[in-house]
Amino acid sequence: MFEKLNFPGYSFRLKNSENKVLIFDVVRKKFIRLTPEEWVRQHALHFLIQHKNFPVSLLSVEKQILLNGRPKRYDIVAYTPAGDIRLIVECKSPNIQISQDTFDQIARYNLILDADYLMVTNGMRHYFCQMDYSAKRYHFLPDIPVYK
Repeated sequence: MFEKLNFPGYSFRLKNSENKVLIFDVVRKKFIRLTPEEWVRQHALHFLIQHKNFPVSLLSVEKQILLNGRPKRYDIVAYTPAGDIRLIVECKSPNIQISQDTFDQIARYNLILDADYLMVTNGMRHYFCQMDYSAKRYHFLPDIPVYK
């Protein structure tokens, strides 16, 4: 069906509806049309929940934000219990190369969201960054820390 991604293997709930394949999103608690980007997003969610111990209750998926008065949608945001943003994840389809444009996109979102960490993935390649607001830059990391 969809290609194997560079994530651990996960079990997903799939179903067919009106000749479309749907995948169950554990955060939104509903079935979503399965596209290549959604395939990556669902793997990233399961990675955060199962391998990085992010509580499902502190995750948000595909919500609209306003950027310079224009509506934009982030893929995944993880909050702290106090409501601060711990992590933003930008997901791309596996056939989309991660480029400077991708980093520029997540950096623009972060101008509003002020996350501690950024993650960019196309399912095959993952990039992790920690924000350094005092130096106005981000540092690449080999992985993101486990949620505490």
